[in-house]
Amino acid sequence: MSSSTERRTDGRGRTTGSVLSGLAVAVGCVLFLGGFVWAALIYRPYTVPTDSMTPTIAVGARVLAEKVDGSQIRRGDIVVFKDSTWGDLPMVKRVVGVGGDKIACCTEQGRLTINGTPVEEPYLQGSGPASPVGFKAKVPTGQLFLLGDHRSDSLDSRVHLTDGDHGSVPRSAVNARVDARAWPLGSVGVMQRPAAFSALPGGTSQPGPVRPITLAVVAGAVLILVGAAYGPLARRKARKRA
Repeated sequence: MSSSTERRTDGRGRTTGSVLSGLAVAVGCVLFLGGFVWAALIYRPYTVPTDSMTPTIAVGARVLAEKVDGSQIRRGDIVVFKDSTWGDLPMVKRVVGVGGDKIACCTEQGRLTINGTPVEEPYLQGSGPASPVGFKAKVPTGQLFLLGDHRSDSLDSRVHLTDGDHGSVPRSAVNARVDARAWPLGSVGVMQRPAAFSALPGGTSQPGPVRPITLAVVAGAVLILVGAAYGPLARRKARKRA
């Protein structure tokens, strides 16, 4: 009896190789489809309609936003929200202040300050100050102060400073937190939490499961391809032996 993997059988005429390839395809399907189901339960896709978040998120980019409660939002998060004062459509901005914070801009170095602490913002568009127009605001309890990364072309909390909530929106207005860019392909990537906000009270939020979901989908696809390729390769090898 040959000791080759292709010729060992399980007693029903199937070779060990064919059994393993079938198992690989089955596991691959579970990982591949399970990853998409997992993502559908946790994430929502959004298309960013303006360039107010460039260069972090370009206009027309497709993002994946994790469904979260407003109470989970921390400084530095990029959120999808809807507030009637701001308009009828969902908007995407970065949270720079939470309830109780005093936000001001700008220092002599052109930086934004939170409770008097200057914040380094490497994600901003251009090399100018953190805001072309100076401002101050105190964020009411339960509210969020939101700015775009393209400060010279963003209609954000600065525009609504004279509103009753000093330009902020309630945490309940948040629908989701942006966790990754999904399109275009050249910009695909997970959103990094800004280091400058991690040192402030409350720290930054934890990333969602986008990495393990991506790993599951990729691993599943590889297993499916490898398992499906076994049959043709085994037949080709058998023909060569014959």
